[in-house]
Amino acid sequence: QVQLVESGGGSVEPGGSLQLSCRASGFAVDLSAMGWFRQAPGKEREGITCLNSHEEGSYYSKGMKARFTVSRDKAENTLYLRMNNLLPEDTAIYYCATDLRELCGTSWQLGMDYWGKGTLVTVSS
Repeated sequence: QVQLVESGGGSVEPGGSLQLSCRASGFAVDLSAMGWFRQAPGKEREGITCLNSHEEGSYYSKGMKARFTVSRDKAENTLYLRMNNLLPEDTAIYYCATDLRELCGTSWQLGMDYWGKGTLVTVSS
């Protein structure tokens, strides 16, 4: 059974950093493409980044690459999202997801099959 559990969210001041974790079970994170998404209050969900399996590259939505970095730890079976220089507009619920395919493909931003419940990030002074 595929399960994804996000953690690491919280409140941070503008300019601060956070690292989100997504612990997976039921599949191996290094064998599946995985993504991070977010949904801000009153807005549609948006894709942040997608990481191919086997370290075969990653993709970022426009404007995301400068401050966000995706990585995975095979031994911990966990996906990470490092977020730097956070802005108030980064306030959102952050989700990790997978569709158990090896590659992100061209439509990864539209969504995936399996989702975690999300972790809330609040950026405020």
